[in-house]
Amino acid sequence: MSSQPTKSSLARELKTQATILSGTVAVFWITEIVDRFVLQGGLDRFGIIPRHAIGLRGILLAPFLHGDFAHLIANSLPFLVLGWFVMLQETSDFFVVTILSMLIGGLGVWLFGAPGFHIGASGVIFGYLGFLLFRGLFQRNIPSIFLSVVVGFLYGGLIWGVLPIQEGISWEGHLFGFFGGVVAAYLVAREKRYFGQ
Repeated sequence: MSSQPTKSSLARELKTQATILSGTVAVFWITEIVDRFVLQGGLDRFGIIPRHAIGLRGILLAPFLHGDFAHLIANSLPFLVLGWFVMLQETSDFFVVTILSMLIGGLGVWLFGAPGFHIGASGVIFGYLGFLLFRGLFQRNIPSIFLSVVVGFLYGGLIWGVLPIQEGISWEGHLFGFFGGVVAAYLVAREKRYFGQ
């Protein structure tokens, strides 16, 4: 009996991936619409507030909050594209990378970030970038290396976002989110080696 995926199973997998990604982005948009038109930006205070105990809630909430629609638009496409690349080998990788990027990235911002509210999905997006760039190094198979090269070519320019070169941008979120993605790449590769995948 063949272990190769059938067309129907691939179609189901693609549908699942599309549902996860589009559903998450829909939550981003609905949250921002409510925040702008109903709460007049009141949700932004639920972002990460460095070194304040109440700001810890932002580690989980900040990725769903955006400063305005321009901020949200700038994050939506990279989230969809890089999020899908993360899913290419295994859909469950998306959840591992997302959670680690949120936790490591958010905690890094809480510990070392500049004063103020830190919001936006860009820390998670940089986590996806870190995962995809380092997955080939840790996993050492042709598909992973090829995908790392493709992502480096398409999105390598984003790496400058981990530096404090633009005022008003949480470069700390980018940096620690990226680090979270690298940690995820190492752990996923180790798991696959351990289980012989």
